[in-house]
Formats: sequence, C-alpha cells, structure tokens
Amino acid sequence: MNFMEVLRTAVFALRGNWMRSALTSLGVIIGIAAVIVMVSVGQGTQAEIDKLVSGLGSNRLDISPNAGRGAGGVRMSASSFFTLDEDDAEAIRDEIPEVQYVAATLRGNTQVVYAENNWSASWYGIQPDYFALEDWQLAEGTEFEPRDYGGATKPVILGETVRRELFGQDDPIGQSVRIGRVPFTVAGVLAPKGQGGFGQDQDDVLLVPLETGRRRLMGSMGLPPGAVQQIAVGVARPEDLSYVQEQIESLLRQRHDIQPGAEDDFRVRNIAEIVATRTQATRLMSLLLGAVATISLVVGGIGIMNIMLVSVTERIREIGLRMAVGAGPSDIRRQFLAEAMLISLIGGALGIVIGIGGALLVGRFGSLPVALDGQVVALAAGFSIATGLFFGYYPARKASQLDPIEALRQQ
Repeated sequence: MNFMEVLRTAVFALRGNWMRSALTSLGVIIGIAAVIVMVSVGQGTQAEIDKLVSGLGSNRLDISPNAGRGAGGVRMSASSFFTLDEDDAEAIRDEIPEVQYVAATLRGNTQVVYAENNWSASWYGIQPDYFALEDWQLAEGTEFEPRDYGGATKPVILGETVRRELFGQDDPIGQSVRIGRVPFTVAGVLAPKGQGGFGQDQDDVLLVPLETGRRRLMGSMGLPPGAVQQIAVGVARPEDLSYVQEQIESLLRQRHDIQPGAEDDFRVRNIAEIVATRTQATRLMSLLLGAVATISLVVGGIGIMNIMLVSVTERIREIGLRMAVGAGPSDIRRQFLAEAMLISLIGGALGIVIGIGGALLVGRFGSLPVALDGQVVALAAGFSIATGLFFGYYPARKASQLDPIEALRQQ
C-alpha cells in the first residue's frame, strides 16, 4: 500500500466512528492548548522580570536604615529611625574607588498645585548622581545647577504624568507650582519611562534637590542633621558588586560605632542578587507549568493508545481479511499508525488554535503577562506528532502480529 492508500484507509476508518475519534483527540487538544498557554505565561513573566532588571540596574546597591533594631539590638524609636546621612554617602564615594555613582535621597508624598489643577505625586530629594543611577533623561529644560543643591533655591523637575495632569499642552518650564505649601519653579521635565516592573507609574514623580527637600518639604519632621532615607550606589563593573558590598558594610559599621556581634543599623541590598533569585524562581515556575501541561498531553496520548487497542480488538476479523488478500504486517502496522497519527495531528492543530486564542485572551483580560513565541507553537506541533508516533506504535504493532487464520475465526 502506498502513502495515499494508507491515508485514505485511515480516514475512512476514523469517519466510521467519528464521535469516538473526536473524544479521543480531546486529550491531545487540551494538552497542546495547555502547553501553549502555560509556557506563554511563563515567558511573559520572565520578560517582566527582564524589564524589572533594566529598570533597577544590575550594577547597583541600595542602602537603607534597618527599621527593626539599632546598634546593639536595641529597639529603635521613631526619632532614631534615620541612621544614614550625607556624610555616609560621601565616605562611600571617597573611600571605595570601585564605586562609580553615589546618591543619597529623601522621599515623600504630597499635593502639587498649578492654577486650578492639583495632583498627588511622590517627590524625591536627590543628589546629582541620581539621574545616572536611575537612568533619567530630560525631555525639556535643564538639570539642577550646582548652586541648587545648597538648599537656597527651589527648583523642581516634573515627571511626564505630573506635567500632563497639571499643564496639559502648556509649556511648564519656568512656571511656578506649589508643592505642599511651598512654591517651586519648574526647571525641567523628565523623559517618560512608562510602567515599571511592579506595575507602578514611573512618571508620577517630582525631583527636587536633596537639601531643598529636607528644609522645605520635611521641615516639620525634625530630621537629624544631614539625615537621608536611602543611599544608592552604582558600581562600574558587575564583578565588583560583592566586594563593594563588603567594603560598604565594613565602612558603615566603623562609622556608626557598631560593635562586633551587634546587629547593623542599616541594610545593603544587592539588586543583582534579588533579581537573580526572582529570575530563578520564575524559571522554575515556568518549568512546573510546562510539566503540568505535558502531563495532560501524556494523558491524552494514553487515551489514544487505549482507543486504538480497543479498535484492534474490534477489527480482528477485518485485519485477518486484509492479510488473507495479500496485506503484509507492515501494511497493517502503517494503517493503524496512520489512524493514531491523524487523531493526534487533528487534535494538535485544534489545540494550537485554542492555545493561541487562550493565550491572547489571558493577555488581554487577565492580570498575567503573556509572551507568545513561534518556537512554543512549533514545540507543541512536535509534541502532537510525537504523541501519535509513541502511543500509536504499540497498538499498530500488536495488530500487525495477529495470525491471519486465527483472526478470520473471530466472529
């Protein structure tokens, strides 16, 4: 029998019991669709992690106060929460040559008003290196002048969201806005960044010089002299991160007079390590999702094998007749293998269509990120072919090994 004869015979056999064939292919349909949807969700999540990496910077350390306890394990009071200051930042800059950027910051939330428009936004009091550390570019206007960091002037740089809500299509440069109760002059507008890795609006922000923020926006809090909430450190070479972290911890323990064995009153976070941990966790989750989907595909393949074995039992007399008129074992084997392959391929094609549609629906209406990849679809098609071959071979082989005389005796 040539290929077309085998295919025609297989199609005729499946049409003779189309309902059973359709139900048999259902397991493959569900398995292929599940593979596509789950792997696409896993890849979409991985893409979000990559986006988070680019937003945070992989060569960066963040230093913040240890909110739990201070030096010696004593519970911290509200007034002693600010354990970092500008002198710590300058010491890191001066004493650790591997450090490229250092920026101490303060932050808070406030209302900003222009004419009849007002908006609630986050503000950051910054030092000059902050722009490089956060990869901020200006869309218009200028960065702060060196004299602005002395605290005597009151310039502000607006994020794109704040500019849009306050000024619409008007030019904001040089205009006066009120942040809290203090008037500021708009010096520039940041280039838009869009949504961050955690879903936050990165453009809903105000930047002011550090000393200006301390005096004008946090004056009522009674901060210690030079206190800051965070120090960001940028390292030129990624391989120096661990070494720089050790040097910073040693330097700050010395500056803060922390005795050996006592708990630090600060925390140093290695962004690269955090992101690597999240990436590994996401990769493991993707593998788990793929494994679950593959199990459903294997179940569908077992269903094909089961139905084909039943078909062999029901068609023993037919097999005997074919052998009696000249069909060899290889012809019988090809016929039943072709039937199993057709069930698997039809189920695979429908599963691919349903899987792509399901992934698009999850991406549009669900909260999970989805990244469709042609390689995933090709992998699913390969799985459907492999399923037909693997689970169809045993029934086909069993049919080809029947004795024609014994088969013809079957009623």
